[in-house]
Amino acid sequence: MRDTDVVIVGGGLAGSLAAAMLGKAGINAILLDPHAEYPPDFRCEKLDGTQVALLKKTGLADPVLRATTLDGETWIARFGRVLDKRRGDQHGILYAPLIDTVRGLIPKNVTKIVAKATAIETGSDLQRVSLSNGEEISARLVVLANGLNAGLRHMLGLTTDLLSECHSISIGFDVRPASRREFSFPAVTYYPDRFGGRAAFITLFPIGATMRANFFVYRETNDPWLKELSAAPEATLLALMPGLHKVMGDFEVVRPIKMRPVDLYATRGYRRDGIVLVGDAFATSCPAVGAGARKALMDVERLCNVYIPRWLATPGMNAAKIAAFYDDPLKRACDNSALAKAFELRSFSIDPGLPWRVRRWAKFVAQYGIGTLRRLKRQLMSGTAGRRSVAATTKTEASP
Repeated sequence: MRDTDVVIVGGGLAGSLAAAMLGKAGINAILLDPHAEYPPDFRCEKLDGTQVALLKKTGLADPVLRATTLDGETWIARFGRVLDKRRGDQHGILYAPLIDTVRGLIPKNVTKIVAKATAIETGSDLQRVSLSNGEEISARLVVLANGLNAGLRHMLGLTTDLLSECHSISIGFDVRPASRREFSFPAVTYYPDRFGGRAAFITLFPIGATMRANFFVYRETNDPWLKELSAAPEATLLALMPGLHKVMGDFEVVRPIKMRPVDLYATRGYRRDGIVLVGDAFATSCPAVGAGARKALMDVERLCNVYIPRWLATPGMNAAKIAAFYDDPLKRACDNSALAKAFELRSFSIDPGLPWRVRRWAKFVAQYGIGTLRRLKRQLMSGTAGRRSVAATTKTEASP
């Protein structure tokens, strides 16, 4: 029997971040995961500005961001036209390298065990976790961060509410220019040219020397269109978004093409003695709105910076004590926003009603207006800088 203060079940983004943060804080912790190195997985592939702001609160941002690729500038486009060019804040990195980078920041005082948790017994004081390698762990607190794996939740008697089955499908692949060395854009988000294609948008961003594409659609998993995309990705994309060619030029899709259907669900009955749920183990979110990583970061930041140190400072670990985390106003606002944005983007993308049609056109008109003002501002600043340069040169030449 091993003894510890906190045992973390699951070594994905939430679990690995928690292990690194608790270790840095000098808290006795054990991280459980069946993989010594995280396997390739099509999940979060970039961090945006709001996610980076949360990452900075964990104290781990600098080494993580050094492993990413910053896009620098993002183009917003539709109908084959660039509507806006705004400063980029996307940091591209594949999920497995992201997790391995975070795991590399876990201090040596945290024990990492390559095994699965096969059973969890909870109580108001101590918890017992049984492992696939025959070991057992006694801990004051269990952090359940095992993502979509529902086995342990069901074993604990927790239930799941399915909020939206196959809410969206995330599609990921690499692209490369077919007739030149590189694309003209640093990163681009392109919206469908016509309504009815059941797509939200496609975003292209760099990861190292590779241009990565994330495409989000609202279709059933047996939709023939998905097979068409797999068989002839370039033609299928251009049939849906003809103007994309004007922005990208000739391009090739590099296989394999990854597809991940996403169900929106929420776990119920989670207010239990001795155990706290974070990330997807608590509730899933739609990747199209970037909420998955944001929710995981928020959960771990609040849990490890605020609540676990407070809980360990007093005896016991009952449900009433742990409830403070679930009731945290920042966490609740993040969870509610993620769910609302998931349904809002879906309606914005596929709802044929007049209010949504008006909102779609209003958004693109606004983007074009903002982009035009930004271009005029850059031209004005460039002209002013040019005049200053000429004036300085003239003054230098006139000096004896």
